[in-house]
Amino acid sequence: MSFSQELHDKISQTEERIGFRLTEVDRIVDENQWKVIQAFQKHKVSDYHFAGSTGYGYNDRGREVLDLVYAEVFGAEAGLVRPHFVSGTHTISTALFGVLRPGDELLYITGKPYDTLHKVIGKPGDGKGSLQDFGIKYKEVPLLEEGGIDWASVEKAITVQTKVIGIQRSRGYDWRASFTVAEIREMADKVKMLKNDLIVFVDNCYGEFTETWEPTEAGVDLMAGSLIKNPGGGIAPSGGYIVGKQKYVEQASYRLTAPGIGGEVGAMLGTTRAIYQGLFLAPLLVGQAVKGSILAAAVFEELGFETKPGWTEPRTDLIQAIRFSSDEHLIAFVQGIQMSSAVDSHVVPEPWDMPGYEHPVIMAAGTFIQGGSLELSADAPIREPFIAYMQGGLTYSHVKLGILTALRNMKDRGLL
Repeated sequence: MSFSQELHDKISQTEERIGFRLTEVDRIVDENQWKVIQAFQKHKVSDYHFAGSTGYGYNDRGREVLDLVYAEVFGAEAGLVRPHFVSGTHTISTALFGVLRPGDELLYITGKPYDTLHKVIGKPGDGKGSLQDFGIKYKEVPLLEEGGIDWASVEKAITVQTKVIGIQRSRGYDWRASFTVAEIREMADKVKMLKNDLIVFVDNCYGEFTETWEPTEAGVDLMAGSLIKNPGGGIAPSGGYIVGKQKYVEQASYRLTAPGIGGEVGAMLGTTRAIYQGLFLAPLLVGQAVKGSILAAAVFEELGFETKPGWTEPRTDLIQAIRFSSDEHLIAFVQGIQMSSAVDSHVVPEPWDMPGYEHPVIMAAGTFIQGGSLELSADAPIREPFIAYMQGGLTYSHVKLGILTALRNMKDRGLL
């Protein structure tokens, strides 16, 4: 790869400066790797669990043990892990439709959720089968200006109809810090003091294995995530997971298949080995991605750009937000990330009206798994403020290459 000596020196000097942070990530990787291995050992995972099933998939022991392993890893009573979930949004939707009924209310206390969930929530009578179309009420409480929970407004918003409290762990397309597991525990404790029969639900996308514990170990009742993000380890070809209390996971399983069938059936379509192996690799690969995001934050901060989180700040998801001064900067950065890809490096991403989003989006995604955001990718809505969201990287070296290529692309266009 051809980069100027100036760029090479900048990266090398930055790596020396952030070395202690990278070592901290290694310690988190160790703890999570051991936790995953212990779960495999406890449930006696064997090679016969990787065998495929057909048709109904009755008595698919690999599928059954996979659910147990996920529950163990996430400190939950039960798990539902399936390739049949087509995305994180589908998985979250399944969990929410599973536990909510007409007349109930969903209250998000972390502000407006991620763009793709807006159509799931919907509007009353929209005819699209959304939550509100089914008579499920919805409210949200915006975060305070500094990014914290507005507890005074939350207390006012909770009513006798409120059944589920929604929490989005990751920042999504907001300029805020993602929530730590300790902060989520505080949220769960406080809302249950206000109304003790609430179901606390967490969208855990991008958060798995970035800390040494998970929200379902901290008072959360139900949680969902995507296998083409962190826990799939860059290998799972599709799917999602739901973990939490047994009764809520069971209700979600009835929404995935049908009442009375639930999680008892479902051929795994040849994906079982990849899902197990992806989970095994996930702690290491998440660590690689987190290291890369720390490097990106440090490099771009030194160049005068705002980043969130900063390189010294705690990490509780994969996403690195970088604020640029113009759409030209943003587009050059995202296109530079694409140029560094092993797959589709020749493709030039352009902003487009992506389904489920309210603004044109530019997305760099040269990935082996389509949309796999544990792999190095970047995306951004084309709107002010001009913020790019970089995530993933199966290897730290690839993230470093992505940063170098993006910087070179920006410099070549006279933007640095």
